[in-house]
Amino acid sequence: MSDWDGDRIHVVGAGLLGTSIGLALARVGVEVWLSDRSQDNVRTAAGLGAGVPAPHGRTAPVVVVAVPPTSIPQVVARSLAAGSLVTDVGSVKWPLVERIGRLVGPEALTHYVGSHPMAGSERSGPLAATAALFDGRPWAITPHATSSDQAVDTIELLAAACGAATVRITPRDHDRAVALTSHLPHLMAVLVAGRLLDADPRQLALSGQGVRDVTRIAAGDPALWRQILISNAPALREVLSDIQLELDELIGALDEPEDLDEVLRRGVAGTQVIPGKHGGPAEETASVHVSVPDHPGELARLFHDVGEIGTNIEDLRIDHDPGRPVGLVELVVKDTSADPLRDALEARDWVVHR
Repeated sequence: MSDWDGDRIHVVGAGLLGTSIGLALARVGVEVWLSDRSQDNVRTAAGLGAGVPAPHGRTAPVVVVAVPPTSIPQVVARSLAAGSLVTDVGSVKWPLVERIGRLVGPEALTHYVGSHPMAGSERSGPLAATAALFDGRPWAITPHATSSDQAVDTIELLAAACGAATVRITPRDHDRAVALTSHLPHLMAVLVAGRLLDADPRQLALSGQGVRDVTRIAAGDPALWRQILISNAPALREVLSDIQLELDELIGALDEPEDLDEVLRRGVAGTQVIPGKHGGPAEETASVHVSVPDHPGELARLFHDVGEIGTNIEDLRIDHDPGRPVGLVELVVKDTSADPLRDALEARDWVVHR
């Protein structure tokens, strides 16, 4: 549901985020114009229903810039010069304010407010887009000192129209936050995945779901991530320096059981402070592990049965270990629902691991 009642919106950049924004806005009836350096991307996004190609020479009242990080300042500057109210969805904010300000001057800068949807995928391009990408996800709105109230209000309404939960934060605080919660996890996944390149195939044969969970996000586009990480180098350098010290402490703790216990307890405690669904407090959950035969229709049958039982699934993981005739599905549910769900699934002849 959206309170957006504004005019058409021009989305510049028809990749994953730009196309998803177009799809999300189109589903609530917003007129969306699309442009991209790649006409194939525009045609694909338009074919998916994300909008129509932007008319040549015409200007939209509101522009969303969803291009690679190094191109954002120039595209924002051109849109501001054309008289539009502009936001971008880049993942680093303060350097952009400085660069765009040097290009357009203080008066035009009042019509710019940065933003950053905290949603994405290790996949890229318009075919990876979905209208539901932002549903319930945080979307940072990052006004700078001279952003007009109208600009801030408009971009908050736009994010809400996409289904997101807006969070207003300063550009500098945003960059420190994403260094910790987004950029650091990506680099940790990259380091773990990189260690696998030199592993003996016999070692890799023992890979379980844990290594897949830890390394999944390392598959992100290296060219894009290079731009992101360099843009946020000051904030990221601080976080990495802290991790370097903690790694040294961890190596020493391997000879001190009590110290190692403290490291592990801090990790458990850290998982509890991550916000839960819709930004609320994390709820106590438990995992229900179910063996699912590896042939068509079985996963759908499991979901159907869980739905009939009346249990809400908070999260889901699937173990695809090679060579096994069945998959192991981990259903994450509220702690109080776990035992009743296990009993009900066993009554329907599912193999449940207790």
